[in-house]
Amino acid sequence: MTTTRLPRKATVLLAGLVLAALAGCGSADKSPAEALGSEAPALPPVKAVPAPPPGLAGMPPLIDPHDVYAADRPNQLSPVVKNFPSRVYVPNTTSNTVSVIDPKTYKVIDTIPVGVQPQHVVPSWDLKTLWVNNNRGHTLTPINPATGEAGHPVEVHDPYNLYFTPNGKYAVVMASMDRELVFRDPHTMNRVKTVPVTCFGVNHADFSADGRYFIVSCEFSGELLKVDTERMEVIGQQKLPFEGAMPQDVKVSPDGKTFYVADMMAHGMWVLGGDAFDTPKLLPTGKGCHGLYVSRDSKEMYISNRGEGSISVFDFTQNKLTKKWELPGGGSPDMGGVSADGKVLWLSGRYNSEVYAIDTATGQQLARIPVGGGPHGLAVYPQPGRYSLGHTGIFR
Repeated sequence: MTTTRLPRKATVLLAGLVLAALAGCGSADKSPAEALGSEAPALPPVKAVPAPPPGLAGMPPLIDPHDVYAADRPNQLSPVVKNFPSRVYVPNTTSNTVSVIDPKTYKVIDTIPVGVQPQHVVPSWDLKTLWVNNNRGHTLTPINPATGEAGHPVEVHDPYNLYFTPNGKYAVVMASMDRELVFRDPHTMNRVKTVPVTCFGVNHADFSADGRYFIVSCEFSGELLKVDTERMEVIGQQKLPFEGAMPQDVKVSPDGKTFYVADMMAHGMWVLGGDAFDTPKLLPTGKGCHGLYVSRDSKEMYISNRGEGSISVFDFTQNKLTKKWELPGGGSPDMGGVSADGKVLWLSGRYNSEVYAIDTATGQQLARIPVGGGPHGLAVYPQPGRYSLGHTGIFR
């Protein structure tokens, strides 16, 4: 075997490099043993935090990922609306007017002429405008909530109801008789995309917590749709398991996992998982179950039973009905909303030409106010929240 010997000068240089490298591996406070490679104390493992699922592009993030209504606490008014006068706007479908009520005095202080068959008064996504849905007049009448004055009507065909995508990119017109979901510019209301549907009577909806889809009720065919918000496409459809079902209002639970759908013929609300879009189960509430409204603390939901003149109260934590309030002398409680402070539930009396003010602590009727004919989707305004998803006021 042949051995190659390094020159003495090279050997000295190599030894110096090895010592320098060993010195560089340690720190000044380490012992010689640690510097030479003995095992150092293990650091605690870093817990991986899973990234939240991506939401709809451009949607403001939820204040609380466990409560979609966290921005709706009592009197948490956006700077946009904090100086608006507190009013209740009541669309009268057979009078073609909007009655304006002062909630402090329980008096009608103005009557605004609008188009033919106004169905709902809808706050815009940016909170600056109230849109009156003149269903058979094929127009939307804008109302300035700062002044209470109506503007020039905008031509929109068959606007039974109106919603806004959570990112504010589109308005969504529920064209009930046209059997269409129409995505429009939220300011000009110019048509962007028309989505024909095979069900009859699209009318009410609510969005998932991440805003990526919404569930729509089809009143006249007893069906539900699931719609992809970004793609603007129907991705699910099912028939409710009840002969003659007539689904109405739709609301998502505070945790965003469950959808509730009022049904005026099944006399209760359907309960289903939104992500799975599974077969819903019926929870009986009362005759003519119609409107669904969440309390300001996100603990309860008020359910109007139009056919029997009552309001059921559902507890989200207990997952059950806990109370039922009867209107004295009966009535036909329909659509409405909760006052900014959360103390009063306002509902239209659809077949009685009146509006009800109900104490949310006791269930007592505070007032019964005469209005025009066929009062329907009234809006309490302003309400807490950063932006509106539409209807009579679904705020996030």
